[in-house]
Amino acid sequence: MNNFFQVINRVLIANEGWKVILSGLGKTIEIAFFAIIIGTILGCLFALMKISTIKPLRWFANLYTTIIRGIPMVTQLMIFGFVIFSGKNEIMVASLAFGINSGAYCTEIFRAGIQGVDKGQMEAGRSLGLSYSQTLWKIILPQAIKAVLPTYTSEFIALIKETSVASFIAVTDLTKAGDMIRNATYNPWVPLFTVALIYLIMTLGLEKIFSRLERRLAKSDRS
Repeated sequence: MNNFFQVINRVLIANEGWKVILSGLGKTIEIAFFAIIIGTILGCLFALMKISTIKPLRWFANLYTTIIRGIPMVTQLMIFGFVIFSGKNEIMVASLAFGINSGAYCTEIFRAGIQGVDKGQMEAGRSLGLSYSQTLWKIILPQAIKAVLPTYTSEFIALIKETSVASFIAVTDLTKAGDMIRNATYNPWVPLFTVALIYLIMTLGLEKIFSRLERRLAKSDRS
């Protein structure tokens, strides 16, 4: 047992590996935070375009989701990093790449949620004198948000795990930090298991937060 703690001390503390891990964690959280904001905004926008009666908008939204969902995330990331935004800030580039990718999946999540609301809700809203947009924002979307929250949670968690490939464009994220410590100390299991544990804690924490939010929304429906 003493030998176990000695190894951890040598790899993570004596060599200040914990600072590298902490820095990588900060970059991972930063990328995921901005990416989910970008993805959510794009998802809402393109979901509304997909259900629009204007054909060019539907066509453009379908093109976006088809292309983005059909290309591997790593390939998209490298195109953004080495072609479109070559030489730009890596955190910004990674946030955009992951955000645009997440937006395509959020589009389908939100579209399904909106179209899953009973059509009678729209008719009821219009019969009360509300316009199409008023009915959409005040009646349809609140119900759709509650319905898609579990799927949206899964997308958020998946996005955090996908950021582990950010090192392809020279971002020293959490995974890359663990790999750097592995190379410097010739010890693979301490840094990599530490990184894995941090990812697990983040994902379980997010699941708990969103599950509480779901329960509160369910209570508000019953009250």
